[in-house]
This record gives sequence, C-alpha cells and structure tokens, in this order.
Amino acid sequence: MADRHNRDIDRQLAPLPEPLAVTCIDAHAHLEIVTNSEPDSPEVAQILSDAASVGIDRVVQVGYSAEQSRWCVKCAESFPGVVLAAVALHPNEAPVVADLEADLAFIEELALHPRVRAIGETGLDFFRTPPELQDRQKYSFKRHIELAKRVNKALVIHDRDAHRAVLDVLDEVGAPEITIFHCYSGDAEMARECIEKGYILSFAGTVTFKNAPELREAVKLVPVNQLLVETDSPFLAPSPHRGSLNTPAQIPTILRAVALERGEDVNELAAAITQNCLRIFGSFE
Repeated sequence: MADRHNRDIDRQLAPLPEPLAVTCIDAHAHLEIVTNSEPDSPEVAQILSDAASVGIDRVVQVGYSAEQSRWCVKCAESFPGVVLAAVALHPNEAPVVADLEADLAFIEELALHPRVRAIGETGLDFFRTPPELQDRQKYSFKRHIELAKRVNKALVIHDRDAHRAVLDVLDEVGAPEITIFHCYSGDAEMARECIEKGYILSFAGTVTFKNAPELREAVKLVPVNQLLVETDSPFLAPSPHRGSLNTPAQIPTILRAVALERGEDVNELAAAITQNCLRIFGSFE
C-alpha cells in the first residue's frame, strides 16, 4: 500500500466546495496520507480546519496497519471533539505482514482504547491479493469480525472485487451488530441484500463518477438510517475534481450529489447522517 500512498500525496489538493448550511461528519478518512505528518501536527490541524470551514466538523480516522492504527489513536487523542479512530489490518496488509498474529494482537490492544470506536478497515480484496494469499486474508477478516463483536464496536469493511465472498463470511461467522460497507462498490441487487441484513452503506466520491451509474441506483435504495458518506481521503476525490488530492472538506460535494439522487433536501440529509454517525461511533467528545 505504501507505493500507492506515496503517489497520492503528490497530488494537488481539490479546491474547497461551497460550505454546507448544516454540519456533517466524514465517516472514513486517512489523514496521515493526506499530510504525511505526525498525528498532532499543524498539517493535520489545517486539514481539519479546512473541513470545518465548509461544515465538516468531525472525522473518523481509519486504520489499515498496526503502526498506522497507532497513528489513528494518537490523532484521536490529539483532537478531542473532532477525531475518532478505527483500527485494523487492511485486507491487503494482513496477508503480507511478517508476523500476522503479533499485529492482530496489537490491534486487539488498541481496540480497547476509549477513542477507538470501530474495527476497520478489514475485509476482502481480490483485486490486489492473489489467490494463494486469500485464505490468509479471510482468516484476518474473521479475526477482526470476532474482535468487533467482543469489544462491541462497529465493523468497517473494505470490499473490492469480493462482494459475494464478503457477504458469505459475514453469514458464516455472524456479523457484528453494526457492520459498515465502507466506500460501497456493489450494485443495487447487493444493496438490497445488505439493507435487508441491516448493514450500513457508506458512499464516497465514486458516487459522483460518470462511470458509476450502479452506485447512483444503489444509493437511492438505502434507508436514511443505514446511510453514511465518506471521503476515503486522500483517495477518490469527487467530480469535478476527480484525480485531485481528496480531504474531508470534500464531503459537501458528495453529500449534494447523494441528496440530488435521492430527491432529498441536503440540509436534512446532512443532519440525518450526522445522527447516524453519532449512533454508530458515539460522541466525539
């Protein structure tokens, strides 16, 4: 993952959008990749300030490795009231680490921290992980599922080219009470199955891409109490700034696109999604 991250931080920041009238929350971001800095740095503070200037006043900072999950916790400690953390081994990370059991044990320790409110991002990724490593990936996913249930925290799922396998593992092991499909990438049929099972679907800038009509069909189906929005920053900046460096400040563009597709008032949708985040992750204070 490191090479991809290094490429992304060289991109130009997407310009700030028009501010929202009602504040909202970015449910999934990777601030350390945006800033390439320490968790309590002025660079992180500036990204959060820019987001607040357009109405995004809170962020969930999400883990993908043992060391970076530690960064997430320190960031959440450094910005009380603004940042909460999720911790995990990414499905592309888990199969290739030197000592998977040691890293999983470390994630289990971090999971007990009071500012850690979710276990993620975990899941399955058959795009980047070759078949010979997929059993190890599934093992890690199952361990994260069990951890989420044990500590009674939300599960944040990364699912790439593995829709059926992810759903089948959740059925096999038993999904946590709150299960979130981060950066939802399925179609309307999969959305119906997820909705029926009570899963939360979180939509990123991909919902604005011209080549993603299936996401726009899916987002129309999701009951408002099962809906989140996210940036997955620094990745997936929404149109018309696709390819730029993404930050939590881009949530207004994503939210407006989702509201338009659903035929809903953007202010009412922002308020509803904020309430969903608070129900799922708890208070940011």
